[in-house]
Amino acid sequence: MRRRAFLSAMLASATMPGASWADAGSPAFLAAAREPSGAFALFGLSATGQDLFRIPLPARGHAAAAHPVAPEAVAFARRPGAFALVIDCASGQLRARLDAPAGRHFYGHGAYLDGGEILVTSENGIETGAGVLGLWARSEGYRRIGEIPSGGVGPHEILALPGEVLAVANGGIRTHPERGRDKLNLASMRPNLAYVSLSGGIEEVVELEPDLHHASIRHLAAEGGQVAFAMQWQGDLPDPAPLLGLHRRGAAPVLCSAEMGEQMSMDGYAGSVAMDARHVAITSPRGGRVHVFDRQGRFVRAVLRADVCGIATGACGLVVTDGQGGIAALDPDLAPLARAARAWDNHLVRLGG
Repeated sequence: MRRRAFLSAMLASATMPGASWADAGSPAFLAAAREPSGAFALFGLSATGQDLFRIPLPARGHAAAAHPVAPEAVAFARRPGAFALVIDCASGQLRARLDAPAGRHFYGHGAYLDGGEILVTSENGIETGAGVLGLWARSEGYRRIGEIPSGGVGPHEILALPGEVLAVANGGIRTHPERGRDKLNLASMRPNLAYVSLSGGIEEVVELEPDLHHASIRHLAAEGGQVAFAMQWQGDLPDPAPLLGLHRRGAAPVLCSAEMGEQMSMDGYAGSVAMDARHVAITSPRGGRVHVFDRQGRFVRAVLRADVCGIATGACGLVVTDGQGGIAALDPDLAPLARAARAWDNHLVRLGG
């Protein structure tokens, strides 16, 4: 079906009042995938990786933002996307379509604030290149109510922290819809990790040393007041560059690396990051491995897995997904949980995370 016809067919009523994630089967995770037919879908998964629901998507997904209470997920188009779909995961129906306003495009991620009343989306201010956080009111049918600066260029993942503060991974890469996924400012890029609130604006900005300006900060995880950020190196790789950073508000970032051979095997690319009480881990689909560190940033071990990218914290500890349809618990040594005939996309989204 054409995309417009597909969306028209899905467009339906709002989520029932009082509905919760239990009405959608109490999923532990959300993940997008491509099926053997070439179709795309969003799946709700149990803690052990079993399918609880499947909702078709009109195009390739990236990440999804899960409402903290209602069974709603916002499925974002892959960067640079101009639309996002708010899906009622209990009924499979489309609640709203978010179209980026003129001069903006989405970067594939979002987060909820104010108990789920406000959806925040990472966006590009196309003409200036400045990063923008779009604000959408759920109770008003996801009407756009404003925007605030992201604190940098190319905001990618955004993460809601306690106290109504957002951690923002400003990747530093400028793009333009007419140039697709081309990166337009590699020589001058300045990635950062920013902390932003609706009431106080940009509260703190963390930049790396100038010789690491090609380390694009892309993905985030948080636990116990500590934020982990995963990076993707742009351009030629010099000495192995760090791909993981740890940060606490008001302190300097801690950059984490494995021994040289392992670090080079990551091919300069961390696709996703997750952390629990003891460990933080990054995945590399290019390197076919997971790197595990302790919470102080010391390298613990590498675990090999072809085309691994999605990772999240669950009841089984850290759980990963891969492009061959596999889902596995990181401990012990990628114990298999489930496998299906599909290619999981980049991210595994934890419900309640």
